[in-house]
Formats: sequence, structure tokens, C-alpha cells
Amino acid sequence: MKAGNTMLLAFCISTGFTQQLKSLSGANSPNDDTNPVWIGNNTLLFTRAFHPLNLGGKSDPGDIWMTQKNQNGEWGEAMHRPDLSSTGYDVPLGLEDVLTLLVLRTENGSSSIHQYSKFGQDWNYLRKVNFPGLSGFELGLTGRVVQGGKLIFLSGKKPGGVGNEDIYVSEKTGVIDWTEPLNLGKTINGTSQEVGPHFDPESNTLFYSSSSHAGATGKDILVAKKLGDSWQSWSRPEKWEQISSRGSESSITFISKEEVVWTSTQNNDGFADLMTFTQPVPLEIPSDFQPSSIIAEPSPVRSVSSDRIPSTSTSSATDAAVPIKNEAEPTMPEIPISWLVMDAKLKIEIPYSITWLRGNQPVIFPNESLISALENAKVTTVKISSKNYFPAFLSVGELMKKGKTVVLMTKAETGSSVLLRDVNFKVGTAELEGEITLTTLRELSEFLLENTSIILRISGHTDNAGDPNLNKELSMERAASVRKYLVSNGVSFERLRISGWGGTKPIASNSTEAGRAKNRRVELTVEN
Repeated sequence: MKAGNTMLLAFCISTGFTQQLKSLSGANSPNDDTNPVWIGNNTLLFTRAFHPLNLGGKSDPGDIWMTQKNQNGEWGEAMHRPDLSSTGYDVPLGLEDVLTLLVLRTENGSSSIHQYSKFGQDWNYLRKVNFPGLSGFELGLTGRVVQGGKLIFLSGKKPGGVGNEDIYVSEKTGVIDWTEPLNLGKTINGTSQEVGPHFDPESNTLFYSSSSHAGATGKDILVAKKLGDSWQSWSRPEKWEQISSRGSESSITFISKEEVVWTSTQNNDGFADLMTFTQPVPLEIPSDFQPSSIIAEPSPVRSVSSDRIPSTSTSSATDAAVPIKNEAEPTMPEIPISWLVMDAKLKIEIPYSITWLRGNQPVIFPNESLISALENAKVTTVKISSKNYFPAFLSVGELMKKGKTVVLMTKAETGSSVLLRDVNFKVGTAELEGEITLTTLRELSEFLLENTSIILRISGHTDNAGDPNLNKELSMERAASVRKYLVSNGVSFERLRISGWGGTKPIASNSTEAGRAKNRRVELTVEN
């Protein structure tokens, strides 16, 4: 158990600068919480170790969890993300682009990096990326994607390094291709541990945690500025006094220009909490950088040129740009919604139309409306339509307040499948439940009446709990309920075929409630 964790949630910690710190309310547990990464949309991902809900149980070294901020700025209860996790050690690296999350995974004695694609609130596995040189590291790698998705900074131990754990950089060279990691050299890496890298490309500033510097009592957050084109040429690192304490701090992530979250270990059990300031404060980041006396050594692999780093002004979904000067920032006005509607398979933009709904009644608002205006008008749902594509639905709460709202559309072509994620049933029955269920099926009916050549198979699925024969029967009855509703709205019975699979075709692990909930579903497949 993590000593004193309950007390950490009950009161604040004061730094030497009399600024109050707190453990994230609802996000921490009597377990080890590390590797926080902000991915926008009020969402923070992190690694939680040894929790009984982890896919590997209490012995699992780390699954990915999530906590979100509400409209009052309060952090909600942490939620397990089995769709991003394994029975090994899983580290969220951050967003490669607005659609793609990278996860670093150490499992069965090896480390690898994987892409996941965002669809609504879910993440779907894409593929493993090509990342040469990972096999040379000892287990326990961590890291962070740089905003813009073209660089990854890693921390790990390998033969030929400077100290125990060093920081390395790798550049993206293709859709799934990266260069072999390059050691950042002796200015950054000392004889002990350097971990938790975060690089801001706008200011060419590296934030990382080190126990190698003079006077270290644990690991402190250091800040250094990149000088010139070489990744081994840096200013002398400066300690970020505002955050450093007698314990160990690591893995800084920027929520905004006045808000940061980091990992802090204050107790001798070695377990970590996620920390932040009680109230947003001006960040007193070191800005007076002096040249280092260490000369950059020639690199055995090619240096990643700084002109390959994209401007962060074009990215919308990773860590906030880092302020180096303490200037008062004006309150930014709310910006209208912007859209990126794409073919889910080809990842290309497609034309679309937007219909706003209050319950099941259409209401007129511009596509680029303010979310506050929609909420004030009690708008609940948005329907996204595109010719020859299944309609998609999002709740107003799923729309992005900053950056583009990304919608992946499934083309209604032979073999394509779509999940009816908003179709619900009363527990243990085939009775349709909820206004959103009826709205979704009503809109599907209209789509099928407009596209009269489409023949659909409606497949019902359950989790694997209970009697398999009863599960198969229930899944068939639920598919039949969906068909009955569509037929009652004018769709020809002959165009709708049904199947009931019970729990035989899971799409997630049945070992967790989140996984079982994913497996209880209705899917549509185009058969003609």
C-alpha cells in the first residue's frame, strides 16, 4: 500500500515558494501512478501499476488509465482503459496526430511501440510501428511524443550509455517508420538517472528528471535549451525550483500555459502520485540558459535536424505549448467547433452535412457553432451524414472545444461493418431502451430508405458471463428487436438478416467490466 496516500488527498502540500500542491482528486490510488500525458479534450492518460483491475491483476506492472477535468476544473475518478492496455507494462507516449495515439509496451521480455486510432471515445488498435534499436534497451523504457508527432524522446538503459538511464531521441521517417534512438550526450545525461523527457519544439526546451546533478536529494526537474542543429548540443541544465522537492519529481506534462501535472514520490515505498498546483499559478520556468562546457560528440547515427520539427501552431491535440517567459495571458474567447470528417478506412476527408438534434427533434444551428450556445439551447446530439456512408452520431459533450472534432465515417459497401454504439437494451432482455436508442434506429431507417439497394446483416453479441446457450438466444432476440423496429419504420423485411453470436466473438477482454461492456453490442454488416 502507498503510505499516507489518503492523507495526500485530504490536504495540500506546500512548496518552499508557498505555492500549494495537491494530488489529483480522484486520479490517484494506493498504487503507482506515473507517465502522465495530456492529449487534449480535458483528458489525461497515465500508467497505473499493480491495480487489481489491470489486465494482469495485482502483479501487472502497468496499464493505461485515464482521468478527465470537468467544467469546474475538477479531476474526475480515474478510469481503466483496457482497450489501450496489455498484461505487460504500458506507457502512453502521446498523440502522433489528431487521430493516432502511440503506446510503448514492454511484454514477454521485449519492448515495442504501437499505434491506436481514435473513434468517438474509443481507441482501436492499428499496428506495431518499425522502431529499430528498441531491443538494445533493458526493460522499463518510458518516453513522450513531441507535439506535432515527428519526434519521440525515450528514457532507458542500454550498453554504451552515459549513466544508468539516459535520454534518447528518434525521428519519424515514414507512416510507421522511425530512426534508431540517438543519445542526447553528456550535457543532458549524467552518471545516474535521467528520465521523464518532455520537449517543447517552439522554444527548443527539454524538461526532464535527473538524479545526476550536484546537490540532488532525489530526482529533480531540470530544464535545458537546445543549441544549434545537433541533438547533443545543449545549454547547461537548470533546476526548476518551483516544482522540485526533497522527494523525486518526474514526467512533467503541460495542460496549459499555467497548469502542469507531474509525478512525485515523497515516501520511501517508491510509489508515485500525480501532482499539480491547487490553483493555476505563473510558472517560474528557468529562462537564463548558459552554454555548457561539454562539447557535443559526433553521433554514430544521423542527427535529427531541427528544421524537421513542425510548428506547434498547426497541432491541436498534444501537450500545451510551454511558456518560458512569465507574461500574463489573456483569457481566450470560446472558438466555434471545427470539423474533420474522414473515411475510416482511407483516412481521407469527405464531404458531409451536419444535423443538430434536441432529443429527436432537429434544430437549426450553423456547423461551426459555439458549444456553449448548443448547451444553452438544450441541443443533445449531432448527426454527421455523408453520401454512401453510415450516419454517425456524437453527443454535444464529445465535441472538441479546442482543435478539430474528428469523425471517422464507415462507407456502406459490401463487407463493411459498423457498431451501433448508442443502441441499448433493458438489462437481460431484448427490449429497446432510451431515447438515444430510438433516435439512432430512426435515423438508420431513413438512411436505409434512401439507400434501397443495401442489404444488412444485424448481429447481436453478448459477453461470456452466464449460460452460453442463453447468451446466444438473447443476442438473437436483440438483433430481431432491431430488425422489428427498422421494419416498423418502412424498411423491407427481406433486406434485413439477423444473427446471434452470444459471447463467441468478443472484441475486448471479458476479464474487466469495461471489456464486457464493449462485447455487449449490435453490429451491422453490408452483405450485397
